Amino acid sequence: MDVWEIVARERIRDTLARYNWSGDAYRLDDLASAFFEDGVLEVRGQHPAEGRTAIVAFLSGGSDPGDDESRRAARMAEAGGARRIVRHLLTNTRFLEVTRDRASVASYFTVITDIGLDHHGRYRDVFEPTGDEWLIRHRFVSTDWRDPRSTMAAPSTT
Repeated sequence: MDVWEIVARERIRDTLARYNWSGDAYRLDDLASAFFEDGVLEVRGQHPAEGRTAIVAFLSGGSDPGDDESRRAARMAEAGGARRIVRHLLTNTRFLEVTRDRASVASYFTVITDIGLDHHGRYRDVFEPTGDEWLIRHRFVSTDWRDPRSTMAAPSTT
């Protein structure tokens, strides 16, 4: 493996961590900065969010068609001062293809909240370099299982 590829893989890992750490802290602008300005977040069974502004709106339960009652309830609990515990655990990150211009990456995620195991699934990402970073061009999220009490993962529509 060449040095450029080692560097690319580490920068991709850093972007993956930024997405999850920022999401856990509900810093959605920081989370969205893991994407290109026109990047896409696609959650299976929901309308894709295209662009950082749309990604923030989608994840905050804004007017996006992907909004649901559980997201609104979670935001209201947060606004009421209730501190939530959210931890995304990323495992088995696999670099399916890495070139100097693009990388395809697959990972498993598990989310722990105040209810315990909240949901788990898979990320399928396309990364591209920009400056010294590798950002997400497109993320496809598949939730494989969710606890019925989850306030984070919408019930699957497919």
